[in-house]
Amino acid sequence: MVSSLFVRAIALTILLLSPGTVSAHEYTLGTLTIGHPWARATPAGAKVAGAFLSVENKSDMPDRLIQVSIEGAETTKIHQMLMEDGMMKMRPLAGGLDVPAGTKTELKPGSYHLMLMGLAAPLVEGQKVKGLLTFEKAGTIEVEFKVEAIGGNAGQAAHQHSDVPQN
Repeated sequence: MVSSLFVRAIALTILLLSPGTVSAHEYTLGTLTIGHPWARATPAGAKVAGAFLSVENKSDMPDRLIQVSIEGAETTKIHQMLMEDGMMKMRPLAGGLDVPAGTKTELKPGSYHLMLMGLAAPLVEGQKVKGLLTFEKAGTIEVEFKVEAIGGNAGQAAHQHSDVPQN
């Protein structure tokens, strides 16, 4: 018999790798621009979820995302997914996520992401949940994570702006 923990891990992996589209919003903290914080909707009873965003560092000094808390989750950890020995593995980043100077760092499905654990209630599409992002140098900023469809992926739509004509 397959354990429910194994089934949940497989379901989460599928959710983290699924495509879709969403709309964009961003925040500024000093020289950092936080782009489109979003989280995946969860099925009833799920206790874990993935959340994503981008951080553009317009400074000539590196920074590091060192702590995240998101409303409704007991803990939120910064994770990395990577291929190792032909298998997809997920691991927490104990020291935080580097945000090099002059670059844009993406937290996206199948890569770096935020892992919400111990959810008090399911995340429902269309809902917004508050979160706090703490950076080593820039400090702390409150953001809202927009809950997107279960198969959602910020992809290109997150970087389109309403004031730019779309073809």
